[in-house]
Amino acid sequence: MEFATFAGYAREAEDATADHAIREHVTALLRAAGPDLPVAARYVQGRVFPAHDSTKLDVGPALCYAAIAKAAGRNVDADDVEARVAEVGDVGEAAASYDFGAQQGLAAFTGGSGEEAGGDPLTVAGVDADLRELAAAEGAGSENTKRDVLFGLFNRAGPDEARYLGRLVLGEMRIGVGRGTVRDAVAEAFDVPVEAVERALQVTNDHGEVAVVARESGAAGLADLGLEVGRPVDAMLAQAGSVSEALGDWGSAAVEWKYDGARVQVHYDGEDVAIFSRNTEDVTDPLPEVVEFVERALDAPAILDGEVVAVADDGSPLPFQEILRRFRRKHDVAQAREDVAVEFHAFDCLHAGVPESSSDSGASETESRSGEDLLDAPLTERHECLRAVLSDSVQGAVADRTIS
Repeated sequence: MEFATFAGYAREAEDATADHAIREHVTALLRAAGPDLPVAARYVQGRVFPAHDSTKLDVGPALCYAAIAKAAGRNVDADDVEARVAEVGDVGEAAASYDFGAQQGLAAFTGGSGEEAGGDPLTVAGVDADLRELAAAEGAGSENTKRDVLFGLFNRAGPDEARYLGRLVLGEMRIGVGRGTVRDAVAEAFDVPVEAVERALQVTNDHGEVAVVARESGAAGLADLGLEVGRPVDAMLAQAGSVSEALGDWGSAAVEWKYDGARVQVHYDGEDVAIFSRNTEDVTDPLPEVVEFVERALDAPAILDGEVVAVADDGSPLPFQEILRRFRRKHDVAQAREDVAVEFHAFDCLHAGVPESSSDSGASETESRSGEDLLDAPLTERHECLRAVLSDSVQGAVADRTIS
């Protein structure tokens, strides 16, 4: 798919005023995307990478403005672009107002695509490859590399392409398309139940993968998707309401301590530990004592949900700000560990594997150790499983729970 075609669908969605009309344009995009379906399903939300992937472009406004200015010509600098953005209130509109690739011929002034401007047309696959190259740039000279990659893209872009390229790079698509819109569009485009798409999104955290499976394998394929150790999923969040409403709806309640810590999701594949924040960012390196705890406590793959709490020397909890100091620490982690100790308190088990010693010797490793997803199991059952997978000798590791 040419990027101009993607931009056309995005423009139609942006111009639509009703939710159902926006969904119809996204549905049409997904049906037309062909091999670019997984990328289109992300890009239309302003996402370059799947939600479970912590890879970032690390492109700020200043770098984006510099690339736009370079593509716009020698009479434009980054300050001019910044002023234009301030004037129109949107990097996309600002980018669309420039005549990129003017050196390629007068056709660049026609407002068409990069192909009309005399160069090779931008494609969705090509843009994705370039943005992945940009994300991989690091070390000395990486900023120049990122700017040059963006310059190459903007220099081949027509107005609509530039509008959505600029927004995509800065993660602000602004076309009224979110997670729910794409979920419903996948269901409509490939004739699968919305509930099946929702469940698949819950376990994969990847709209691109779910869209492809829905198209290729239908509802049965979506049902086969499951959690993967090492791939974080969105945290289950509390819903607002009163105690009386909850008891009226459910008849009984589970009561736990509320820790003043940071939500984490712990993944253990039997050898390696990965820790993810509530926003699915990898925070393994700043929390070595949690890694050590998991390695001691677990003897089979698992995905655990819990809180990391900063504690004083006497074990009493410290304010929330103290745990943030640990999360943000990228260097000299050992000293940070000396300054602020942390503890992990688990309150849910999303996936439980089978200990190697308990595995059927006649089964393959994948069959014997893959375990069971517990998202659909009752909370009480998941809590029992949590106590089973964590060592009984680890005091305080499992949050106390009272059922009333």
